[in-house]
Amino acid sequence: MTDEMMVTEVPALLAGVRVDRAVSMLANVSRNVAAELIAAGRVLVDGQVVTVGKGVLTEGSELSVALPTEGDPGVAPESGVAFVVVHADDAVVVVDKPAGLVVHPGAGHQEGTLVGGLLSRFPDLAELVDAGVCAPDRPGIVHRLDKGTSGLMAVARTAEAYEALVGQLVDRSMSRKYLALVEGHVADERGEVDAPIGRSNRTPTKMTIAAGGKAARTAYEVLERRTDPRPTTLLECRLQSGRTHQIRVHMAAIGHPVVGDARYGTVDPRLPSGRFFLHAFHLGFIHPTTGERVEFSSTLPPDLAGLGDAAAVN
Repeated sequence: MTDEMMVTEVPALLAGVRVDRAVSMLANVSRNVAAELIAAGRVLVDGQVVTVGKGVLTEGSELSVALPTEGDPGVAPESGVAFVVVHADDAVVVVDKPAGLVVHPGAGHQEGTLVGGLLSRFPDLAELVDAGVCAPDRPGIVHRLDKGTSGLMAVARTAEAYEALVGQLVDRSMSRKYLALVEGHVADERGEVDAPIGRSNRTPTKMTIAAGGKAARTAYEVLERRTDPRPTTLLECRLQSGRTHQIRVHMAAIGHPVVGDARYGTVDPRLPSGRFFLHAFHLGFIHPTTGERVEFSSTLPPDLAGLGDAAAVN
């Protein structure tokens, strides 16, 4: 994907205006797309990448935005991408993403993505990009899962559904639950990790607990403690925010990294390369069209279910 760099000096009229709002106004994109551009590191102020859209601009500063060029076709439909469609209607699609599948194109993963597969099955998703609702590489994508995580994701098919589902993420009425097997025995039966997450200064591909990061909360409950072949704990984790690598970072921060997570813990030889024990097994939200609450569930895939025979302790 080639980019067109928009560079402007912040006028007095925009002094004190939030960065995301200014990007939306100047680039003529929706606030959602502006937020995605910021999250992707495509917005700079005075040469520094902006990571928080609510920051305000100062008169005379240089605002730079890397925009996809006009006519950029975005992601091409790909018929060979394997994933399960759990539910589909005119407004929403719910998919069960397998581990190893990247959600949208990025460095080293331009093809074979979930987005490519979705466009093949649901071509109307491209209309969201044409309407400026979504970035070209993320049509309909409301939330994401890491490559090594499996489980349920919601995808919007209309602008109204996209706005409604993103709103539910913000107000926390969308429920997302994960099964996570973590190292060691977690002492408390239930708890909550409330710690801001930001990008690591030492390793840009890693996230970390950072005072200047974005607010993040993960609630957990112990389902089972295991002893064989080593002490581990099976947790149900509930996201109360949605930050990159959130559960992985929070569990590692309390001394219980996710089993198999090489980035924040150690490799587990029982799991395929790049796989760790994290599965989004539950997804619930208010349907944008009917107004009724809908709930979906996903069983553990075979690669994780095979680790479920270990002995448990009370």
